[in-house]
Formats: sequence, structure tokens, C-alpha cells
Amino acid sequence: MAYQNPQLENWTGRVSNKELYLHEKVMLRPISALQKTKKNTVAVLGYVCDEGVKRNQGRVGAKEGPNAIRKVLGKMPNHLPSSTHILDVGDILCLHNDMESAQELLSEKVLELLQKNTFPIVLGGGHDIAYGHFKGIKKYLVSKNETHTIGIINFDAHFDLRSNEIGNNSGTPFYQIAKENTTFKYLCLGIRKDANDVQLFKTAKAFNVDYMLRDQFSLFNLSAIIKQLHIFIKAVDKIYVTIDMDGFSSAYAPGVSAASPMGFDPEIVIACLQKILASKKVISMDIAEMNPNYDRDNQTAKLAASLIHRVIHTIF
Repeated sequence: MAYQNPQLENWTGRVSNKELYLHEKVMLRPISALQKTKKNTVAVLGYVCDEGVKRNQGRVGAKEGPNAIRKVLGKMPNHLPSSTHILDVGDILCLHNDMESAQELLSEKVLELLQKNTFPIVLGGGHDIAYGHFKGIKKYLVSKNETHTIGIINFDAHFDLRSNEIGNNSGTPFYQIAKENTTFKYLCLGIRKDANDVQLFKTAKAFNVDYMLRDQFSLFNLSAIIKQLHIFIKAVDKIYVTIDMDGFSSAYAPGVSAASPMGFDPEIVIACLQKILASKKVISMDIAEMNPNYDRDNQTAKLAASLIHRVIHTIF
């Protein structure tokens, strides 16, 4: 079976008996046991797969990312109201190198989570997570007979628009999404010229991708970034946010699939997230490419968990 129930050992920390820490607030719920909620519920789902990274000639280990992030997140303080719930709903497993089946199951589980009125936060895993995640969001909107335009906002050094003519991998998800959807709204923040070849820039132009180069993606250029975000957000109905941890400088995130010192810093991402979340259009989000095998003192896991901590304390 490619789905695994949530594991209690991933949620430990100081015991206050007053829910002062997130591990005391998190409830373990297999997706099959979920009841429809009254909103105000976060559902944490793991995507335990780095087959796409392997196929893309990256360094493997991101399949260990979900539990590494959970273990750090659980130790963080809880400032949420009692009416807000956090659920760990388990993991999607990639068995026998069958990434495509894992992506399909991910889409089904994201569909279920949205139908139960939860806000999914999916922990990867390689960035192939995006294909299954987006597909699940689309299935949900179709199931409601809604024709919302879904905008994808990706914090990343890479477009991940590689052609999948010779197979799918962690570098092809947005190309696959673009080819399968008549409307493709994609904003990528933090693109590096030293991490994307000329053909990828041509592909981005062909698909009318909005992007900002790493050179401009900093707090020094915040007003221009906020303006670009405002235009993009206004043009879409729902937003799917995906954060690739290898977009950050390795000074902040050494534990990733493709590390570089030339990435962006956390403060600009936090500033952007505030603008994006304020729109009330965000329907789901994920974290990709966190690789514990190369982390230092859980630095990258702590960054990923801190971003999640900020998101859940902002939306509820």
C-alpha cells in the first residue's frame, strides 16, 4: 500500500499539558477517518518520494524530508486558538520507484483533504510533488463544478519546466501542468541564470510564465515585487503556493537536493507570503526538496518548519 498512517514518534517535545507546543496540539488522523470540518483545520500530508530527484540527476534524500520537518515543527510554540486544529494525516509513499503512481495518489488525497474543508500543507519530497498537488486542487474545483483560475506561485531557483518527452522527474512538473491545461498561470520568484539553461528561458517565454530573477528578488526591491504579486494575484481566483527549499541560499538551507550559496534569503519570502496570504485566495501549499542527509544542525528543517509555523499562524 502506498499510503501510510501518521506516526506518533514524529511529534515530540516539551510537555506543558497546556498545548503550549504544537506537538501537544497535533492530532493524528488517517485520511480515511477524517470527518468534514468547520474550516480552521490544517492537514499535514507527507510526500515520501525522491525518485524524481534521482531521475533529474540530483542528490537523493528528500524522501526523509517530511519527518525531519515534522520533528522540528512539533517542538515549536503554539499560539493558535483552540478552535483551530492541526492534523497529521500520514504519508504518500513512492514504492518500487513508481513516482507516477505516488503523484496520482497524492492528487486523490489532496482532493479528499479539500473536500473535508481542511487546508493541506504537503511536505516533500522532490518538486515532482507539484504535479500531483496541482492535479488534486484541480480535481477538487472540478468536483464542485467551479472554473476558477488557479495561480501557481513558486519560490524557487529553477523553473522546473523541463520537457518530459523522455520521462517525468523533479524538473518537469510545471511543464506537465502547462501542457495539460489550457490556462496556465505561473509566477516563479528567485530564478537564477546560473541554474537554468537558455532553453528553459525560451520555454518560460512560450508559456507566458511570470518570473523574477534572483538579482531583483530581495528586500531592496520589495515594492516592485509586491507590485508584481498584486498583478498576479488579481488575475487568478485560487492560489497554490509551493516553496522549493533549494531556492534559498545554502547559508540558510544547506540540506536540499541542489544547494547553492547564490539563493535568496528567508526575509523576502516571508514578506511575499504576507502579501499572498492576505489575499485569502491560497487554497493549498507545499514544501519541496528538503534533504536531511545534507542538513547542518537541522538548519534547513528548522527553516521549513518556521515557514509553516508562520503560515498557519497567519491564515487562522
